[in-house]
Amino acid sequence: MTFATPQDIRQALLAGDEIALIDVREEAEFALGHPLFAAQIPVRRIEAEARWRIPRPDTPVVVYDNGEGLAADAAALLEALGFTNVRRLEGGLGGWRAAGYELFEDVNSYSKAFGELVEHNRHTPSLPAEEVQALITEKADIAILDARRFDEYNVMSIPTGQSAPGAELVLRARAAAPDPDTTIIVNCAGRTRSIIGTQSLINAGLPNKIFALRNGTIGWTLAGQSLDTGRQQTAPDPEGDSVEEARVTARRVAYRAGVKRLSWSDLDHLKADRARTLYLYDVRQPDAFARGHLPGFRNAQGGQLVQETDHFAPVRGARIVLSDDLGPRADMTASWLAQLGWDVFVLDADFSGALDTGPDGAPPPRGPEGRYKRPYEGTDNKQAAMQAYLDWEYGLVAQLERDGTHGFYVI
Repeated sequence: MTFATPQDIRQALLAGDEIALIDVREEAEFALGHPLFAAQIPVRRIEAEARWRIPRPDTPVVVYDNGEGLAADAAALLEALGFTNVRRLEGGLGGWRAAGYELFEDVNSYSKAFGELVEHNRHTPSLPAEEVQALITEKADIAILDARRFDEYNVMSIPTGQSAPGAELVLRARAAAPDPDTTIIVNCAGRTRSIIGTQSLINAGLPNKIFALRNGTIGWTLAGQSLDTGRQQTAPDPEGDSVEEARVTARRVAYRAGVKRLSWSDLDHLKADRARTLYLYDVRQPDAFARGHLPGFRNAQGGQLVQETDHFAPVRGARIVLSDDLGPRADMTASWLAQLGWDVFVLDADFSGALDTGPDGAPPPRGPEGRYKRPYEGTDNKQAAMQAYLDWEYGLVAQLERDGTHGFYVI
């Protein structure tokens, strides 16, 4: 078994080389501290997940633990699955720490850090929970759009809120708030998807006043305000001219971010490059994906692909191609992935031909074993844990600067 030093990993990240840095501990331990671009696959899930999440068998893969003795077993499992370029991190997590490199807490850390960078650089406007509650009470002309997955919205939501998962926002906000005098407020459970959703609408040039709900449902709860449960209201489907307007504005945003566009023949050219990992994602909602999607594409809701990029694309330095039957969802998602430092493309494709149906064959979801309890999920979180989580997010911009490997930019 060969080893990679922490310096080897850092050099690969700075050079933009492909690398999959895999933490093989359980998620709860991973959340206590890990390198910025580490992804997490526990040893017990390697056989189920590794070939799906790391599709090219000669991808450089580096595994590590924190001295528990898991990395050797993980490397052996990966090699048995056909991976040919597997190394262990010299010294494990302790070696990374001893090299003086940053450790990031929580999960989806680099996407969350990027969200904080967006707010820091663009001064994304937000309103505190108390002001939003006052607007609801006085029946002001507002539309509250929840940028999380529908199932998260259904568990707990801001009163009067409508579900509009991240990539749907630019399409559905025009239908939810057709009057430019209506104020739009975007929320999530914490901060990231609120910030990204709000900035998406601003970037797309909507004429409304647009704000993030500061600190999401966590801020709402800490303010002593009540959440709704079981809501089913989704933001209206786009109609008529609003679809074309969204298409034009979203493409303009993608262009500003440096997103490239592909034809089918261009995509065939990328597929033929066996030296690069290629992820193909349809960014629509799961029900739309299941009714018909382009062959070879997997499903990742656009907002979640930006929020959980380490899960959907653990090979840093890979290429990502997005598809969407209408266009704006892929363009807006791609604009954010580009700013996150990814080599990302949007496929210009016709969905009127033969399509595949059903799910994409992803591995079965993980159970509760070893799972990290997110301070922003559910309705039974301790206030101290929620406040500590917010305090951690506030410090991410400074931590990114200390780490120095991210390569993010903000348009």
